[in-house]
Amino acid sequence: MKKLFTTLSNIWKIQELKERIVFTLMILLIYRFVSHVVLPGVDATLLGDNEKSGLLGLLDMFAGGSFSRVSILALGVMPYISASIVVQLLGIAVPSFQKMQKEGESGRKKLNQITRYLTVAITAVQAVGYVKTQVPQQAIVIDHTLFFVLATFVLAAGTLFVMWLGEKITDKGIGNGISLIIMVGIIARLPVALYQEGTSRIAGEGGPVALVIEIVALFAVVMFTIMIVQGVRKVPVQYAKRIVGNRQFGGVRQYIPLKVNAAGVMPIIFAQALMFIPATLTQFFPSLQNTWLTQFSDYTSLAYSLTFAFLIIAFTFFYTAITVNPTQMSDDMKKNGGFIPGIKPGLATSSFIDDVISKITFPGAVFLAIIAILPSIAVKFGIKSEFAHFYGGTSLLILVGVVLDTLQQIESYLLMRHYDGLMKTGRVTGRSGIPAPASGSNAVI
Repeated sequence: MKKLFTTLSNIWKIQELKERIVFTLMILLIYRFVSHVVLPGVDATLLGDNEKSGLLGLLDMFAGGSFSRVSILALGVMPYISASIVVQLLGIAVPSFQKMQKEGESGRKKLNQITRYLTVAITAVQAVGYVKTQVPQQAIVIDHTLFFVLATFVLAAGTLFVMWLGEKITDKGIGNGISLIIMVGIIARLPVALYQEGTSRIAGEGGPVALVIEIVALFAVVMFTIMIVQGVRKVPVQYAKRIVGNRQFGGVRQYIPLKVNAAGVMPIIFAQALMFIPATLTQFFPSLQNTWLTQFSDYTSLAYSLTFAFLIIAFTFFYTAITVNPTQMSDDMKKNGGFIPGIKPGLATSSFIDDVISKITFPGAVFLAIIAILPSIAVKFGIKSEFAHFYGGTSLLILVGVVLDTLQQIESYLLMRHYDGLMKTGRVTGRSGIPAPASGSNAVI
């Protein structure tokens, strides 16, 4: 405990770090305040029960409840994340985008600009869909045509405002602005979920002992998730010695940290998008409601969990294959005079790295699938669905990843000022294996 208070005191002694933390907290407070502002022309008292489930529930969690509250920030940062993913995929498939990725700072600025324009386009389309399908008609108190036009512009402006807040946190705060905004939105749902779960348990469904067991289980799941996010396979790389004048360069051994979960949360996001298709079909075609598709609308069913897990494993291999390039890693090592001990440079090195990635990706994919279906298992054990979402899935992976990144940022300031880090042994490492968006400033979640 003394070590903790000493570390907190050291953090507050660093003026720059203190200013950045205070600035970040102010921006996040502004975001949470604005997220409760309802769209103009909507009577909040007439919204009724507007809770979302399925994929819409996931979007509502990312937006901190703004989606169901019909807030001016209802779309949140999801259009920006979608645009970032599209630009990433274009960087893999389109030569002109690959060229921009290799141009350094100027290329990143171009990709960042393209991402912003694409965000505006995606936001405009999503705003139209949101106004048409998610705003209850009885809550609209002005002319519907006027409301449709006004709400579309306001929602687009709200997303751009959240983007701007995220960039300010990245520039003047402690970094990872977009990620922190998403994390705050998720955490904002935790107190209510915990209160509801505690109330139901204390009222008689298991008693306080059951609640304590649930919290201990949640702690164990978080530790397990940290292990998966942080897990790496270190591949040794030896660099040849070079003599330049009177100085010697190289001759040292370093490591390539290959992530066990290099794909991050992307496989879960892709799989959830596909799992939402059966529920959509049953809504548009009522005749399909009593068929085998119905069981895929219940995320707690065995068929849903098994299919969801299989898709996550498949997408993990797919996303890892398109984001981790063993051939490029081999070429970069060869150019810098590096080699893996016992492996010939060139094709043999590329094949060795590819083999290692394949071996560590499978257990990583299986563990990721287990984390993803843990909420449905928690519901089967009697935990309310609102609280069960924190036992796994995208929300837990985002929380763990963002917290680790933020701790890494703070620790770098402490070590730079010759203070002890946040841990007695070792160092906090961030999600270096998770690809960053086109701007190169925020982590994609």
